[in-house]
Parts: sequence; structure tokens; C-alpha cells
Amino acid sequence: MRPLLAPLFLFAAAQAAHALEPADVWVVVNKNVPESRQVADHYVAKRGVPKSNVIELDLPKVEDISRADYDAKLAEPLRTALAEKKEAAKVLLTTYGVPLRVGGQPPSAAEQKELDTFRPDLALARKHLAELEKKDREPHPLDGAKAELLRRHVNRLQARERTLTHPESQACVDSELMLLWWPKYPLERWVMNPAHFLASEKYRKASPPVVMTCRLDGPTAEIAKRLVDDAVAVEAKGLEGDVVIDSRGIPFTGKGDIGTGYGGYDESMREAAKLLEAGGLKVTLDTKNEVLPANSAKGVALYCGWYSHANFVDCCEYAQGAVAWHLASSEATTLRRPDTKVWCPNLLKKGVCATVGPVAEPYTVGFPKPAEFFGTLATGEYTLVETYSRTVMLTSWMGVLVGDPLYNPYKKNPKVKPADVQLSPKGGRNIVP
Repeated sequence: MRPLLAPLFLFAAAQAAHALEPADVWVVVNKNVPESRQVADHYVAKRGVPKSNVIELDLPKVEDISRADYDAKLAEPLRTALAEKKEAAKVLLTTYGVPLRVGGQPPSAAEQKELDTFRPDLALARKHLAELEKKDREPHPLDGAKAELLRRHVNRLQARERTLTHPESQACVDSELMLLWWPKYPLERWVMNPAHFLASEKYRKASPPVVMTCRLDGPTAEIAKRLVDDAVAVEAKGLEGDVVIDSRGIPFTGKGDIGTGYGGYDESMREAAKLLEAGGLKVTLDTKNEVLPANSAKGVALYCGWYSHANFVDCCEYAQGAVAWHLASSEATTLRRPDTKVWCPNLLKKGVCATVGPVAEPYTVGFPKPAEFFGTLATGEYTLVETYSRTVMLTSWMGVLVGDPLYNPYKKNPKVKPADVQLSPKGGRNIVP
């Protein structure tokens, strides 16, 4: 996981949205995977979503989809199907069998031609530079000057190569779909989320609509269905259970970290613990660098921790309806492979009702701030998908939300006042315009 530092932008709190209704959810199905339709039918029956809100698409059966197929087989058909329903389609819910990750943008024909033109020169320059830098050769007085010129030449060509190959243009399908109605936007890295609760009114009004996205998925179709069953059952009584926050004790000083690096996220975990404890929840806060060992807690309703990269640790026994996620770089690179050790599918296997994770390297800012996410959820004012959409800072990026979008675990027993959910960590800076 790599931290990211970013400049300060002005911000303003967002107005609370109207309560989501089942008719606001549009369910995306892969017609080539029978279980995808089964999960969709289960959701429609349980939540009362209109059957006309189910959209079947001809998609690959695997978790990855190329950029060309994403555009032609997923995004464009969705735009066509929803062309007259922009206002109504507030949520896109992808189901088991819909691809998880969209590949990077390939070079255009003109870009590839340019790459083919200068890459032999780049390879030759690298070779000559390596020869000049050999330690076992007798140096020439002019070698230093030659090497410096070659380095500049190599760096210039490498920079151009990076531009033409569109690095870091892959993304989570669901995160890309948040910008379904955006006519054009840069695919390299991310787009700041105009729906974030700290986004300025100026940025919101200047941006096209953002669609909230969520996914009913997991190691099996039965687990995907269970997410709905648990959400409905728990909403009837309210989520009960304890909180476990597994921070690492990394200090946050605000010096060299505006809240988007390791110290900022660790501090946000500690702030989440304080906020939820003040709301009356029983909280276990661990600040040791080591990840909590197996079987550390029972009856856990909310969990957030880090950093056991792609190495799931069965640290908690979860209550029905639990919301849990682990902050690390690869924890949603797959949701379906049976032998994987990444956290998201394993948390779902252990009974968690909702989770968050990245499909590839997200940097720390690919995750919501823990205090902002769990604080918003605990207000009872927002559903799961609204909570995520209000607290994830980046769209067209790596993050995925898995669970029932309409799930509101604290609607009947709110623990936090909306006004208490502020920029986290305290002393950090907002990076959303």
C-alpha cells in the first residue's frame, strides 16, 4: 500500500439526500451466468425492486473485462437502457457473475505508432547507459558527461512512454460505473468524487451526475443471496454487537501527511473508535503494529483494521449483519476464487454482511476514511450505498462495495449524530475539490 499526499481544496458539507427506495435500484445481470439472474431475482423478491429494473447484458463470465468490452458491452448498453431514466437510476447494483475489474486503456493506433518509433532508441540508450555505469570498466574523462546526457534522454523517452501507455487506467467496474453519465473523463488514475460529503457546491454543480454503485457478489451465489437475507433480518431489529478497530499505532502529526498517508488513516481508525464509543457501542481498540491474532473477539458488528496484505486472519467472530473491511492493497482482487487468501471473500465466507476492498493497488486514499465511513453508517440516516458514496473520495478507481445497497443497520437505533461526522483525521485536509 502506498500513501498519497495531495493539496488542500475548499469544501462544504453536502445536504442529506432523500431516502432511497427500492425503485431507485437498477440491477445489472450477466445473462451468460445463470446464478447472476438467480441473485437478481432473489434481491427483487426480498426488497421489492421492480422487475423492470433488472438489466441483462452479454458479458464475459470471468472477473476481468477488457476496456473495449466494458465500453461496448457494459457501459454503452446501460446508457441506452437508462437513457430516459437518468433521474430514477440512482443506484446500479451489479450481481454475481458481472465482471469485477476493467482493464487499462490501450494505446490508440497513433500512440502505438509513436511507441514503435522510439522504443528501439530507448532500448539502445538504456543499453549504452548501463555500459557507461559498469563499475568494472576503466572510466574515460568524458564518461560522466555522456552518462548524464543519456540519463536525460532515457528519462524523456520513458516519460513519453508512460503517457502513451496509459498506466493505472484499470479500475473496478463498479467505480467506473459511478461516472456512467460523464461524457468524457481521464482514465489515468482517478476522478475526485463529487458526491463526497465534503465536496464543494461549486464542484458538485460543475460535474455531471454520479451514480451510486454496489455489488451482490462473493465466493458463491448463495453467499451473495445471504447478504440480502441478513440485511433484511437485521434491519428489522437493528444491528447488535461490538466494534473492533485494529490500528497500528502510527502517529499523526500533520507534518508531511495531510491525512491521506499511513499516519492519517491510522489516526482516522482511532477517531472512529472514539466516535463509536461515545455513541454507546462497546469498542476494542488495538494500537499495536501487529494484526490481531485469530479468535481475538466475538459478536463483532463493525470491524476495521490493517495491514495483513493478501493474508486473511480469522481474528473475529462476526454478528449477523456485520460490516467489516481490512485496509490493504489487494483485498478484492478476486471475490470468487475459492483458494484466495485476500480479505473480502474470506470475510464474506465468515458471515460478514458488507465489505469494502480494492481490485488493484488503490493507494491509501482508495479507501474511505474509517471515522467518516463508520460514523456515517452509525447515524442511521444513510443506507450502505449512500454511506460509501458519501465517504469514498475517488471514482473511476479501484474500490468496490459489496453488500445490499439498501442496508441500513442503525436506522432503528442510531449511535452517532450526523453533525458529529467531520473531516478525519482532525488536523488533516480535505482533498476533494
